[in-house]
Amino acid sequence: MLKKINPNMFRIIALFLMPFGIIAQNEPVVLSLENAIEYAFQNNIAAKNSESDVRLAQLQKWQTTSTGLPQISANVAYNNWIKQQVSLIPAEFFGGTPGQFTEVAFGTTQTMNGSVTLNQKIFDGSYLVGLQAAKVYLEISKNAKEKTLSELRKAVVNAYGNILMTEENLKIINSNIKVVEENISELQEVYKNGMIEQESVEQLQLTLSGLESSRNYNLNLKKIAYQMFNLTVGLDVNTRVQLTDSLEQLVLETQLKSLENVDSSAEDMIDFKIAKNDFRSKELLLKLEKSKALPTINAFVNGSYAGNSNEFDFLNRSQKWFGASQFGVNMSIPLFSSFGRSSLTQKAKINLEKSERNLNDVKQKIELEIQRAKSDLNFASQDLNTKKQALELAERIEQKNQIKFSEGIASSFELSQAQTQLYSAQQQYIQGMFNLISKYVVLDALVNPVVN
Repeated sequence: MLKKINPNMFRIIALFLMPFGIIAQNEPVVLSLENAIEYAFQNNIAAKNSESDVRLAQLQKWQTTSTGLPQISANVAYNNWIKQQVSLIPAEFFGGTPGQFTEVAFGTTQTMNGSVTLNQKIFDGSYLVGLQAAKVYLEISKNAKEKTLSELRKAVVNAYGNILMTEENLKIINSNIKVVEENISELQEVYKNGMIEQESVEQLQLTLSGLESSRNYNLNLKKIAYQMFNLTVGLDVNTRVQLTDSLEQLVLETQLKSLENVDSSAEDMIDFKIAKNDFRSKELLLKLEKSKALPTINAFVNGSYAGNSNEFDFLNRSQKWFGASQFGVNMSIPLFSSFGRSSLTQKAKINLEKSERNLNDVKQKIELEIQRAKSDLNFASQDLNTKKQALELAERIEQKNQIKFSEGIASSFELSQAQTQLYSAQQQYIQGMFNLISKYVVLDALVNPVVN
C-alpha cells in the first residue's frame, strides 16, 4: 500500500534545492574567442535568419521544379435540378401538328460525376529558365549567409576585443592609482614635517583625480562593452560572461598566422560571388525574354465516371455509372506581340551589359581592398612595435623619476609629467594591440571566407 506523502516535504526539499538553482543561474558563460564566434553563428539573430533564407531558397527550388512534374487532380461534382430545364422540340417529331412545339425535360433531376486528370508539361522555355533561376536563387541565399557570417565574425572579434581592452585599461588604471596613492601618502608625511610646499601634494592629487575619472569612465564602458558583446553573440544582454583569451594571447596568435603573403584571388571573395550572382540573374532574365517567343506544349489524360438518377441513390450498388476517358495535347504559339517582346529582350540585354561592367568593377575593387587590408595589417604590426618601444621608454622614465622623487631630486610636477606620459603610452599600446587584431580579422575575412 502506498504511503501518503506529506506536502510539507516538497517545501522542505525546495528550500534545500533553491540555493543550488540560484548558483547554477549565476554561473557565468565561459567563452574563448573561437567559442564566441561559433556561438554567434548558432544564436545570433542575423545568422539564424540567413539560415532560414537558405532553407526558403531550397523549398523555392523544389517548388519551381515540381511545376514541371506530373500534376494530378481529382474532382467530384453533385448536381440537383430544383426545377429541371425544359427544351422545346417540334411537335411533328412526336406525330403532332407541324409548327407547334412539345415541352420536353431531358435527363434526370440528379447527377453525380467524379474525374481524375493528369497534366504534364512537355515543353516550356520559361520553365527551363525557371529551373536555372531557382539554382541561382539558392546560391544567392548561400552567399548572403556567408557574407552575414563573415561580417558577424568581425563584429564578434571587435566586441570581444573591446571588452579585453577595457578590462586591461581598468587593470592598468587601478595599478596606477595605487602607485599615486602611495606617492601622495609619502608626500603628505613630508609635507607635515614642513619640508615641501602643499602644491607638491596637490599636483599628485590632481593626477589621482584624473585617474579616478578615467576609471569611472572605463567602468561605464565595461558595462556597455559586455552588453554589446552579449547582443552580438546572441546572449541575453544581462548574462554574465567570462572571457578566457587575453589581448596578448590574441596578438601572439595574430603574429603567428601572418596573412600578408597569402595568395588570394578576387574571384574567391564573397563580394565577387554576390556580384557574379547578379550577372547570372541578368543572363537568365535575358533567356526568359527570349523563351517567350517559343511555343509551349502541354498534355493531359482524363478519366471520369458519371451517374444519373431522379433520387439520391448513388451509394446503392444498383446505381449505374458510365465511364469516359480523354487524352489531349495542346500547343500555344506566340505569333505577334506588336514588338513588345522585342523591347523586353533589348532591356534585358542592356541590364546584362550593365551587370557585366559592375562585375569587372567589383573585381578591381576587391583586389584593391585586399592590398589595402594587407597594408593596414603591416602598418598595425609596425605601429604596435613602435608603441611597445615607447611604452618601455616611458616605463624607464617613470621609474627614474620615482627614484629621483623618493630621493628628493625630482619634484612632484616632474613625477606627474612622467606618470602622465606613462599612462598615455600604456593606453596607446593597448589600443595598438586592439588595432592589430581588428586589421587581422578584416584581412582574414577577405582571404579566408566562412564555409557554410
